[in-house]
Amino acid sequence: MKTILLVCSAGMSTSLLVTKMEQAAKEEGVECKIFALPFSDAPRVLEEVDCILLGPQVRFQKSAIEKMAQERKAGPIPVDVIDMRDYGTMNGKAVFATAMKMLG
Repeated sequence: MKTILLVCSAGMSTSLLVTKMEQAAKEEGVECKIFALPFSDAPRVLEEVDCILLGPQVRFQKSAIEKMAQERKAGPIPVDVIDMRDYGTMNGKAVFATAMKMLG
């Protein structure tokens, strides 16, 4: 099972997107765990996740998250920023597809 972390500024704005991504995963028959946290909480769960997607509002933190993602004990993981349009329209299917591409 893959674990996807969405990072945003407060951890609340992405909760709807998480729900829509979970729906997309279910429709595709993919078992995964998807959750959202604020940037300040991300470091404590890095060892538990397989990829990280940043909300557009915290895209300026990408290099900091990438550095942490490269240095984790379990090995490096991919990091990217959610497309602003997909985030704004809460397009869970598109964001889930992005995560799946990142995971290979």
